[in-house]
This record gives sequence, C-alpha cells and structure tokens, in this order.
Amino acid sequence: MAACNYCQESAGFWKQTCADCRTLEHTAERLAGHVGFTDLLDGLEQTGIAPEKIMKFIKANPDGQGSVQDRLTSNMTNELLKVMGINERQTPADVSRIRKANRVSTEK
Repeated sequence: MAACNYCQESAGFWKQTCADCRTLEHTAERLAGHVGFTDLLDGLEQTGIAPEKIMKFIKANPDGQGSVQDRLTSNMTNELLKVMGINERQTPADVSRIRKANRVSTEK
C-alpha cells in the first residue's frame, strides 16, 4: 500500500492520495478563489474529516511545489494584486519565506 501524498497514511493500492485527502483536495479546489481563507477552512471542516487530518493536509507539500496553505495564500494574494492593478505575482515559495520571516520576528 502506498502512503498518501498529503497525510502519509495509507492511500490504498495504486493510489497516491487517500479518500479523505481527495475529498479535502476537491473541496479546496472548489472553494479556492470564491471564499476567504477562513471560509475555506470552514468548508474543509464541513467535510466531517478530523481537524488533525485537515491540518496535515493544509501543511502538506505533496509535490515539492509548496504547501497547500502557501499555494492557497499565493493564489489569493495574486487575485488581490490583480484587482488592485498591481502587476506582480507571489509564488508559494514567496509566501513560505514571508511566513517564516514573520514567525521569527514575532518570537523575538
């Protein structure tokens, strides 16, 4: 049995993502760009999946391109910048770097 790319639990035979994380993935894709981050989290919670597993999903970096949280945040930021007429983009790596820098500055 393969491990899920998100939560590392059993994904099943020939699968890369477990059923719970597939549900979370589809829910996040459906809500992303239509609701704010808090509402997106509420939507994930409404799936009935355990909060611990939702947090694993959000923090996961399934393909090395950035965590789900950083991807969602960069997409939301890019949409906001576009609406404001600012021709700039943030990548998930940019979001991660900013989040880590803020964490260090608040710990001082």
